[in-house]
Amino acid sequence: MKILLIRHGESTGDIENRYGGTYDDHLTDKGKSDAAITAEKLISKQIEAIYCSPKIRAKEAAQIINSKLNLPFNVIEGLEERDYGILNGIDKDEAKQKYPEIVEQHKNIYNTDPEGESYEDFKKRILTTLTNIIGNNNYKTIAIITHGGPIKLIYRVLFQTGELENVGDYGILELEKDKVYKFISLTKLHN
Repeated sequence: MKILLIRHGESTGDIENRYGGTYDDHLTDKGKSDAAITAEKLISKQIEAIYCSPKIRAKEAAQIINSKLNLPFNVIEGLEERDYGILNGIDKDEAKQKYPEIVEQHKNIYNTDPEGESYEDFKKRILTTLTNIIGNNNYKTIAIITHGGPIKLIYRVLFQTGELENVGDYGILELEKDKVYKFISLTKLHN
């Protein structure tokens, strides 16, 4: 099975310089137009189903992409970005003023933000959700539209070869799963 892990596009939180996490924001006009371009590029991938995070920004991206592909479409709890606790949705400059120590600690992915999700809980949630998606269908190729954090985590855990610095808007991590996962490519469709 081929799995295309796709990051959603530019959101209002991106242009407002906010921490994402569980903050629920919409795609910008650019994020929407990039979704349509991404859909055109995905036509040749022979995708048979789309799964997406329940966050608005991911659902909007998935719906725009699916309007071109017209595939079975599933919103899946568990594909959300990591919960950043008190940093969810806060302006990053404001956070530096209000919580300078927490902002500094947030840079280390293994730290847990106050009221946030631990790295181990995030890892367990994402990997369990991925395993359930793969185990509950017979498709040859699927797309999962989610967030940068889950995509980086999956890469980090499966391949243990370093860190993906920036997945980018509509970045696609393409994997193949037989008995083990194989890394195929990371494509950045937009800047």
